[in-house]
Amino acid sequence: MMVDYFLRLALLLPLLGLLIWGSLKLTRMLQTRLVGAQHSARSLELVETSLLAPGLKLAVVRFHDREILLGCSRQGVVRLSEAEARPDGQSHEPSNTQHMQPPDARPYAKADGDVQ
Repeated sequence: MMVDYFLRLALLLPLLGLLIWGSLKLTRMLQTRLVGAQHSARSLELVETSLLAPGLKLAVVRFHDREILLGCSRQGVVRLSEAEARPDGQSHEPSNTQHMQPPDARPYAKADGDVQ
């Protein structure tokens, strides 16, 4: 009785280990196939994603030297904005913040009420 238990254990533990190892290899292979290599010659690259709410996500995609901002939801995908692609080493932060005022912004008023 006890010998039978140890024989089954000796056969099933390596089999279980092989199944775990095979599933990890298969998962890794499928992930690289679906996502693709980062340095491949593909024309589409996922640059960044940001989760806004459950089921609502922003994604930046690089496509033919353009960066496209996409809004992704359960209902579909919408192109929100498009810009020239930045070089890989360039920062996301703008270097000069003066141009960031909204177009309808009014100049600051002086203390006596005069507008500059």
